[in-house]
Amino acid sequence: MPGVIPYLIRAYCSWIEDSNLTPYLLVDCSVDGVFVPKGFIKKGKIVLNIGTSAASDKQITNEQITFRARFNGKSEKIIVPCHAVLSIYAQENGEGMVFANKTEDDAKKPGLKILE
Repeated sequence: MPGVIPYLIRAYCSWIEDSNLTPYLLVDCSVDGVFVPKGFIKKGKIVLNIGTSAASDKQITNEQITFRARFNGKSEKIIVPCHAVLSIYAQENGEGMVFANKTEDDAKKPGLKILE
């Protein structure tokens, strides 16, 4: 069963753009499979504008987010596994969602507690 994070990313991206705002991602660049321009990484993280005007050929699948974007005038292919996304938010007002950084092992553990 796929995780919920890709569905939330797609929903928030649509909601933010429908509100005429700009969706941004905060990405953990230490996660395997993240391909972004190294010169823009700060403290192991990168902020990416995934708005329609900045990200061409954008695809958000259940595994990853891919698109082309310009960095210093050069078009770059960006690949971000969904589990590397720390948050999605509107640049203009900060509305969005923060995702818990869970390992794959944590995701497999049940999250229920027995109450007495």
